[in-house]
Amino acid sequence: MTRDEARSLIIDVTNAWVEDETSSVVWAGSHEGRWGIRMAQENRDFTTLWFDIGERTVRLEAYLLPQPHRARDEVYRQALIRNWSSWPVWIALDRLGDLHVVGRIPLTDLRVDTLDGAVGAVYELVDVSFRRMVEAGFGVASPRQQADT
Repeated sequence: MTRDEARSLIIDVTNAWVEDETSSVVWAGSHEGRWGIRMAQENRDFTTLWFDIGERTVRLEAYLLPQPHRARDEVYRQALIRNWSSWPVWIALDRLGDLHVVGRIPLTDLRVDTLDGAVGAVYELVDVSFRRMVEAGFGVASPRQQADT
């Protein structure tokens, strides 16, 4: 698959998700040269996921949370535990210590089902990780959890 074919596939599929009332995707569009989607989440209001189309792979990236203010080792431990069983995405640290969910799909494997599976994996990894990491790293319940009490 070429880069142009990959871009067309991603645009078509993500726009269809926005149009689907049962989908958690509420926005798909371009910003600063990258294509992205915004998903409503259970344990977090929204997650924005970006697609960067390269020569050989599509890179996915979603911001999870900033560098923890406290219990940094515990938050990073939680990330490593989650990474043990997550695929095709994982939690990574940037140079500032902020946490992101990232992944790659080879262009040779890019199809509707692999794109859907990778986006679903991002959704799930954020949903199962966010609350516990916020509690450990910042000593507060996430905004959604506060609203539930």
